[in-house]
Amino acid sequence: MAISPKQYLTELIKSGTIDQATADRYEIAALQQNIPIDEYLMINSDINKDILLKTKAAFLNVPYADIATAAVDPQALALIPESVARRYSILPFSYDAKNETITIATADPINLNLADFLEKKTGKKIILALGFLDDILKTISLSYTQGLSPEVNEALQEVAPQETSLQKAAQQTTVKEAPIAKIVTTILEFAVKSKTSDIHIEPEETKTRVRYRIDGILQEKLTLPRSIHESLVSRVKILSEMKIDEKRVPQDGRFSFNMGTEEVDLRVSTLPTVNGEKIVMRLLKKTGGMPTITDLGMRGSQFQDLENAISKPYGIILVTGPTGSGKTTTLYSVLSRLNRPSVNIMTLEDPVEYQIAGINQVQINVQAGLTFATGLRAFLRQDPNIILVGEIRDKETTQLAIQAALTGHLVFSTLHTNDAATAIPRLIDLGGEPFLIASVLNASIAQRILRKVCQSCKEIYEPPQEIKTKIAEVLGDLLPKAYKEGKPIQLVRGKGCSECGNTGYSGRIAIFEVLKTTPSINKMILQEQSAKDIEGQARKEGLIIMKQDGYLKALECITTIEEVLRVAEV
Repeated sequence: MAISPKQYLTELIKSGTIDQATADRYEIAALQQNIPIDEYLMINSDINKDILLKTKAAFLNVPYADIATAAVDPQALALIPESVARRYSILPFSYDAKNETITIATADPINLNLADFLEKKTGKKIILALGFLDDILKTISLSYTQGLSPEVNEALQEVAPQETSLQKAAQQTTVKEAPIAKIVTTILEFAVKSKTSDIHIEPEETKTRVRYRIDGILQEKLTLPRSIHESLVSRVKILSEMKIDEKRVPQDGRFSFNMGTEEVDLRVSTLPTVNGEKIVMRLLKKTGGMPTITDLGMRGSQFQDLENAISKPYGIILVTGPTGSGKTTTLYSVLSRLNRPSVNIMTLEDPVEYQIAGINQVQINVQAGLTFATGLRAFLRQDPNIILVGEIRDKETTQLAIQAALTGHLVFSTLHTNDAATAIPRLIDLGGEPFLIASVLNASIAQRILRKVCQSCKEIYEPPQEIKTKIAEVLGDLLPKAYKEGKPIQLVRGKGCSECGNTGYSGRIAIFEVLKTTPSINKMILQEQSAKDIEGQARKEGLIIMKQDGYLKALECITTIEEVLRVAEV
């Protein structure tokens, strides 16, 4: 079925993807080379392949399958042999047991002969969906050989179909514990191998989906039959020492998992939802040691400003950012740097995430009356040199932290603010007196985490002129001398490969802004000036804001410009 170039390009114009002049140019070029317009654009244009494929799928009136991000159903894989998948370049990725329908990704979704052949071979209904051929071929290898699905499918074969009653579900926990345990182990092993930070096991009406947060982004990697969800939850609860029969209220637990030389602690949380209990497991590595400040991405003048702040015998150092921005890891890195036998370091956390030898770590227990405020009050009677308070969130904790700093202690804590300068008015809002804050605040650090480009599939390219101009504007005097003298700005991006799970990214690094308190900043704190004014003055004195730090890392080909804009654009 040939696609009309004019109609196809008209749809792209309507969606704002291209303008009329560009469309005319593409149409002429495709005609000259005698290539279908969709193929020409895929090869010769910068238009996102998802947009091109969605437009094509709409023309062909078939579903679109984004195989790069789709979770592959092990039941679907089991119905189509690997040899058939490779021979016809197809990927079975979804199975509807109720309607006995397999959805299969292919680059040729209008091939009726292929659909008939697969229906006869499987005895199931077949839906062909349009997918990107390169993604299909990569995912065939990942799914049939390296991924989660083969092991999980093998275990699923041993699990008899469950009945719906809670009594039967409870019995299933005992009777079929071995295969369920194998599925849980496989889910955990994949998490460790892929350097996952969180695992989400989520019940839906017809299935259970398993999502992994890899390099800060949630990725759906597996779907399981809804019938085994209760058994799966029970297995995790047994490991975490939770109450198996309590399904109405949230529960928290913890357990350890070993895979070879790797050991991880898992912090587990359950939550009742309308479809059943959802589980989130946070993975905390016990092996591999604590990363240093430079490992995290801080260097140059920022590193020097932090060194000066932590070398003082007393004062407050704040680390700010939203949840999941790596504040705790940064604080642990600093504490590891300061940890020595002659220093008494005490931490008050909710919860204790990493255990560090030689540091006294205390877990908050609100029900027992141990809060940040009461714990901090007790700490001052324990002869500490350095105190870490997990978070400053109320007036009492704020005032106690300032009091601790005034009486000769070095205090570290976190705040939820968007940038370093906003931490100062936030402290005043929480009850801190401006003249006391000015006398004890050593530094305020803001940070975000972004993904590093995959080293196995990275490629250098020259960005459009508007991107180059934007980089030069944002960096200003920070733009490296070579670029000012005419060196072309080049950036990096990941093509996607098996090493990075076809994402183009592998690993993470932080971007920072370190606001040191100078005499002029102290004066502005006393005058209760706005965060914007304080930041403006700090930039005159050498403050590198997060976006600038991100652009510098993009110029060094550590990450992509898109990733910097994703986390630092405000």
